[in-house]
Amino acid sequence: MLKLVMVVSGMMLALMLSGKATAAACDRTCLYGFLDAYLAAIDARNPAKLPLAKGVRFTENGVEMKFPDGMWNSVDGRGDYDLRFADEKEGQVGIYTVVTENGNPSILALRMKVVDARITEIETIMGRYEEGRDFPSPSPQKLYVRPILHDKVPVEMRTSRAAMIAAANGYFDSLQLNDGTLHTVFDPRCDRIENGVETTNNPERAKTVSAFYALGCEQQFKLGLYRYDDRLRARRFTLVDEERGLVLTSGFIDHIGKLLEFKLTDGTTRKTNYRTPHTYELMELFKIINGKIAQVEAVFITVPYNMQSPWDK
Repeated sequence: MLKLVMVVSGMMLALMLSGKATAAACDRTCLYGFLDAYLAAIDARNPAKLPLAKGVRFTENGVEMKFPDGMWNSVDGRGDYDLRFADEKEGQVGIYTVVTENGNPSILALRMKVVDARITEIETIMGRYEEGRDFPSPSPQKLYVRPILHDKVPVEMRTSRAAMIAAANGYFDSLQLNDGTLHTVFDPRCDRIENGVETTNNPERAKTVSAFYALGCEQQFKLGLYRYDDRLRARRFTLVDEERGLVLTSGFIDHIGKLLEFKLTDGTTRKTNYRTPHTYELMELFKIINGKIAQVEAVFITVPYNMQSPWDK
């Protein structure tokens, strides 16, 4: 069984034990130390040594539960996919990765908050593998970290935290009741990955599923492809990684099931896939460069219609 101390540096461990790694003092290396300890605990299926705060909050797929529960009962281990990010100012750290449950790969989105050398919040979404479906990707183990999401943003191309959050919120405004109006600005190279599937600029998928997959982010939104997204609510902007231009968000998309078909802005009639009340819970990551959205990566799952966020309490 793995020992957690093997993945946490001696300095980090000392800080944990002394209580000196406060939210303000815990830099990127420090936060990644907590993340590595958590991931090692998943691999070992043994969270006993994690530095948890008393009353730590833990949610999985929108349900608050006592830690450890949920995925801790079924996860076998972790894959190689490791897209991580940190907010040093707010003591937040997160990752998109792949785990296996009874041999089946699933996509995991994870956010943690660290205060006074203790983990106080753990928020997870598990995009579990489903036989015969391509959402989540049938091959999440093939996911890889795209350089644009990993690379630092040059200082002169960075924007303020408030502007980064505004850009991400504008994306959600553009998605809600999408009528072709843009409420954010897209970089021409913007691409989007959803549950491990490339849903923009994907000519191969366009050949077999829908021609719209060949379009870029801005083109899809200008067409009004997502008119059936009635509400994008309970929006939270939980982590801002200024160095790398990343904003991690959470929320719910509601489809009320009333709209059966609609017209795109080019006059084409399109039928909706959501013909009964339906809700997605999501964790979505945005890359912001020069105030423009350059990359999007989302993990989302179906939850009970109009489900409320436990984090709104």
